Parts: sequence; structure tokens; C-alpha cells
Amino acid sequence: AAHPLPVWCCYTLKQNQTSMKLKNLISRTSLFLLLSAPVVLISCDKDDDNATSNTITDIVVANGDFSTLEAAVVRANLQTTLSGSGPFTVFAPDNAAFSAAGITTSVLNSLSPAQVQSILLYHTLGSRVNAANVPAGPNAKVTTASGDSVFVTRDARGVFVNGVQVTSADISADNGVIHRIGRVLNPPVGNIVETAVASGLDSLVKAVTRATTAAGGDPTLAGTLGSATLTVFAPTNAAFTQLLGALSLTDINQIPIGTLLAVLRYHVVGGRAFSSDLTNGSLPMLAGGSTTVSLTTGATIRGNGNGGNASNITATNIVCRNGVVHLIDRVLLP
Repeated sequence: AAHPLPVWCCYTLKQNQTSMKLKNLISRTSLFLLLSAPVVLISCDKDDDNATSNTITDIVVANGDFSTLEAAVVRANLQTTLSGSGPFTVFAPDNAAFSAAGITTSVLNSLSPAQVQSILLYHTLGSRVNAANVPAGPNAKVTTASGDSVFVTRDARGVFVNGVQVTSADISADNGVIHRIGRVLNPPVGNIVETAVASGLDSLVKAVTRATTAAGGDPTLAGTLGSATLTVFAPTNAAFTQLLGALSLTDINQIPIGTLLAVLRYHVVGGRAFSSDLTNGSLPMLAGGSTTVSLTTGATIRGNGNGGNASNITATNIVCRNGVVHLIDRVLLP
């Protein structure tokens, strides 16, 4: 078949039928263009193949400090998702964070992919949020990719999520941003009462149940703890054992109901107070009175009736659906 020529070439040929030299020149030019086109296309394809991606998955894989996170991403089958278009924001626990939480690769492998996915999606937002976009002031509620919520804030110290400080912010990716954190975030397991049950705080649960159901108690106490937005400094089982010993008692049921109610109410603060919200000095309690917080050496809280015996805050920022719980090793006395 005759090779198609540009319009202007056809016009020239019609006007110069006898010019074989020009015709040969045009044919050679057309052949050159036809042979050159595939070369250009091949060159473009080669450039595309060599393009380097920098997705969230790529960054996690390339950073040795995220090797446990990488194992979690693989276990949860999220590597393709986190390589997608996004955008995403990932609060990324480093290896030390997973280690502190007792989460190793073998532990991850003992969990189902769905369980690991739930944890990782709790660390992920379905939008790009750089540090500068995090609001200052009260903790802002943000919905995660798991459908739960985390609470973010920013102050002169940096960015915090659920009271946990971001140690390295704004690690930019093609499909979002990573904020490195030094602690694994745990999705809420329920309200404050349900969290106490799941956390094995048997003595506290027993005390609340008795204070709610016993004659002379407060029948609204358990309901309030399960629905109102609160912060609870929750004594451990050992803390209640220590209290019973100090009172020369052997069972929580032996504590006078009025005393038990007053003590339990003295552990509650209105609203969400993450560890990042605590400051040195007086902390007003919801039912009246105040405690004293000290963050100078460690973190302690002391009730007015505790004398010089402050309680150590042994675990912080246990997020509940209606608040937050901090564990303490001594019962606070009004």
C-alpha cells in the first residue's frame, strides 16, 4: 500500500509531477519518521519503568526502624492499600514502640490479619494532615480509617495523638504523610467500665458495682462512668490491696458505703485529660476537692488525704469510647 503523505506533500507532488528528486526526498523523509516513532515510544516506556515511587509502604520498607511496622503491614495485607493513591496520614510506631508494647513479629503472627489490620487502621487517617494543620488547644476528634476516633492537638512541644507525642513529624510520601510515634495506639475496647473489666481491674470493678448497687449507694454511678465524657485515675488491684491493709480490712465490701463513694468519685476528672494535658500543680476533681500532680520526676498524683504518699501514674492514655483512663498504684484519699 502507498505510504500516506502529509497534505502539503501531495500538493507539491501534483504541482511538480516531473520532479523525481523531490519525490525521492519526501519518501526517504517519511520512512525516517516512521522508523523513528517506535524508538521514541520505547524510550518513554523505559523512563516510566525507572521512575522511583515514594509511597507510605516504600518509606516503611526502606526504614529499618519500621521493620516491625513493616511486618504488621504485611500481616494485615495493607501493603497495596498504603501504596495506593490515598492520601493517608499514618501515625507510625517505631520498633521501640512495638517492643515496649510487647509486640514482636511472633506476636503479630499469632494474631489474625483482621486483628492486625484493625490496629494499623486505627493509626491511619483517610486524608493528609501535616503537623501545621493539627489544631492547637483542646484535643480535636478525628475519625480513623478503622471508623474509631483519635484525638490530636498541637502546642509548643509538638504534635500529640491520644496524648502520645509525635517524635518525627511530616515524613512526606507520594500518597500522604507519616508521623513517627514512640508508642502503639490501642483502639478502645468499650466505655470506661468495660475498659476496666477488659484491663483486669477487678477490684475497681467490684468497688464500682458495690457503690452502685448497695443500700445507700449511688445507683447512677456505673451509668455515669459508662456514658459521660470523663478521665479516671484507676487504682490497680494492688493499690486496693494496699488500701485494705491500711484500713485493717480484708474485703472491699467492708468499706463503709459512704467512704467508698467519696473515694471513687475522687478519682474522676471531667472531660478527656490525656497525659499531654496534665501539668504540675492542682487538678480539680469532678466531685469536688483537688489532687496534686507532679511531672518533675516521673509522673505522680497525690490526694489531700495521702499525706506525703503520692501515687505513681504507671500507665497513661488508655482510650475509652467515653474518655480516658490512667492507671495509678495507690488509691487517692480525699
